[in-house]
Amino acid sequence: MTRQVNDDALDVLFRDARSHGKWQDKPVTDAQLHAIYDLMKMAPTTANSQPTRFLFLRSEAAKERLRPALSAVNTKKVMTAPVTAILGYDTRFFEMLPRLYRNPAARSWYDNPQAPVHALRNGSIQGGFFIAAARAIGLDCGPMSGFDNAKVDAEFFPDGRIKSNFLCSLGYGDPSALPPRDERLPFDEVCKIL
Repeated sequence: MTRQVNDDALDVLFRDARSHGKWQDKPVTDAQLHAIYDLMKMAPTTANSQPTRFLFLRSEAAKERLRPALSAVNTKKVMTAPVTAILGYDTRFFEMLPRLYRNPAARSWYDNPQAPVHALRNGSIQGGFFIAAARAIGLDCGPMSGFDNAKVDAEFFPDGRIKSNFLCSLGYGDPSALPPRDERLPFDEVCKIL
């Protein structure tokens, strides 16, 4: 039997959800970060590869390390957020496959120069579920790509194994700071059924 979420859940996850950049002065707890991860880890990935790696920046010192990599428009969004996550992807994710996937040959499928492409793709899938999980537990999100990946990687992932994908601030957004919702493209403009 197929199960379906109700309209309230769809509103929380999609229809009423917005990307926030201004935050209320309310903390995000360790328990909430664990809850996000515990939901997100169930997301589908190729061969259960789970390549995403997370750094949760809560302290001012940690955010200051990120500041030089941020675009001007994103600096205040990050510095005032209760937590900003760096979502990175492990380019050597395949080393975990003997533990994570039932087929012992799986490691050999990805131990090649295309591994980072697979890691980025599957990490992006996990990133979308990360946002949905945060919304599902009552937090707002501010995902962003306005940053210098090379600077983030040098500062936070200096061994080169993990590469940054995107940033996502977490907290309780200030709804009074939201602009009107921008247009979404209609189905017929971007989709074809063959």
